[in-house]
Amino acid sequence: MRRYRMLSASVFTVAFCALLGGFYGRSALVAQDQIPEQYKVFTAALDAIEANYVGDVESDRLVYGAISGMLQTLDPHSSFMDPRTYAQMRERQEGRYYGLGISIQVVDGAITVFSLFEGSPAYQKGLRRGDVIAQIEGKDTKGWTSDEAVRVLRGPRGTPVHIAIMRAGYEKLIELDVVRDEIHIPTVRASFMLDGTTGYVLLSDFGENTDQELGRALRDLTGKGMRRLVFDLRGNPGGALDQAIKVANRFLPKGDMIVYTRGRVPNSDQDYRATQQGDYTELPVVTLVNRNSASASEIVAGALQDHDRALVVGETTFGKALVQSVYRVSEGAGVAVTTARYYTPSGRMIQRPWDGAFDEYLTYTLREQDAAKEHQPEDLKFTDAGRRVYSGGGVEPDRRFDGPLEGFNPTRFGRTLFARNLFDTYAQRFSRSGDRRITTTPTSGFRELSGDFQVTDAMVAEFKQHVEKARVKIDEAAWQQDLAFIRAMIRFEIDLDLFGVEAARRNLSRQDPQLQHALTLFPEAEALMKLGTAPTRAAR
Repeated sequence: MRRYRMLSASVFTVAFCALLGGFYGRSALVAQDQIPEQYKVFTAALDAIEANYVGDVESDRLVYGAISGMLQTLDPHSSFMDPRTYAQMRERQEGRYYGLGISIQVVDGAITVFSLFEGSPAYQKGLRRGDVIAQIEGKDTKGWTSDEAVRVLRGPRGTPVHIAIMRAGYEKLIELDVVRDEIHIPTVRASFMLDGTTGYVLLSDFGENTDQELGRALRDLTGKGMRRLVFDLRGNPGGALDQAIKVANRFLPKGDMIVYTRGRVPNSDQDYRATQQGDYTELPVVTLVNRNSASASEIVAGALQDHDRALVVGETTFGKALVQSVYRVSEGAGVAVTTARYYTPSGRMIQRPWDGAFDEYLTYTLREQDAAKEHQPEDLKFTDAGRRVYSGGGVEPDRRFDGPLEGFNPTRFGRTLFARNLFDTYAQRFSRSGDRRITTTPTSGFRELSGDFQVTDAMVAEFKQHVEKARVKIDEAAWQQDLAFIRAMIRFEIDLDLFGVEAARRNLSRQDPQLQHALTLFPEAEALMKLGTAPTRAAR
């Protein structure tokens, strides 16, 4: 008996599409008569594999792989989501789920805590990054997949789950009962005052509640005396289109174009304008972007730049201007299909071209950027005030300042330290002063730190030994060149572990070269804002 079910020909649009666009059209009717014949080819091939392949096969896996391969022939962003991936996407968009509030991954066959949300049940019980969940409900988890662990760890709100964690410095397992609760996934990861008049907001992605979160953060900062804003979109991969439009609308007057989409079928052609008068149209804004800012974050940065509403500082963004609509198909799976392209208000289509295998396109963030990139004449566009901007590959900053890793631009050696998670693992040898969430006594002492600790020369030397033990060859010249970065990352990762995201970001902001450079540019941002609101604007 066959173990697969054919995917239904009908699809259901998810209401919270990652980036909404049209899908249906007359072209679908033209191809309809061909579908039965195409099904015959596919099912015949599947039958042949099931009947004759030398090993055991799972038909579900074959069908999923076939769909994924089909979509990968189209573009770098059309993709298939198996039921687990689809469910995770929905959680990210909705911003909530029921569980412990941790992200896990398998490291050397062990279920390891990768990250956790502050205030979550896991956080309140004292779990931290690097902990190994050795047992769940009395069962040894060695060799489990992350999917297997997630299925057991999640459950109805208010129900307990018994776990035993293994932590460096503890001889015995630490047993904990953690009560499941609703977990909120914030997209505004930090907001605070950099000085008496300058607010800072870090927006990590665009979820279902992003605009509400941003509104609360901006109102709070205004109450604290904010008169200008650093809006940090670095590393923001994008998300919901409707939220990007609402976010941009907070800084733009009613009627301003924010983005428009164009596709193959009529209902994919949409113009999105500011529908309300923004509350912060007279607030000077510097927007930070880098090579990992993509999609919805590029929509916001592009709109603010085209209307001369914010000074964009940093690196050229990723250049992802394809609109995906997400459709649920049968068996809980989903497909993200590119249905349109989007354009900034000045008419820029910022999608970067891709090679046949997508290799060059997908490794973009690993390569150095060309600050002197040549542009084609047809790529030239103009902002409202007549400033030059260009199509053809990301949002280019008004003022370039390279800083791909937390605002720093380290050597290859420094990037290796970061990629190998050596700062994270070093942070695990410290504990927060007065933290008694874990009452079990460690066999080897953790050094306690208070929130005002400083990274000493002794800590840097100890970290160097930590790097050597990880079998990373020390490049002395690069070490000295990257020393400011190394010190900043030691502090940042310890802060993340012990004192939370906002404390970590606040302390890092004082060392972040990109951010510190941005603070010197507010006179230009203020002049730009006045230029953008002048009665007479240059013709485009």
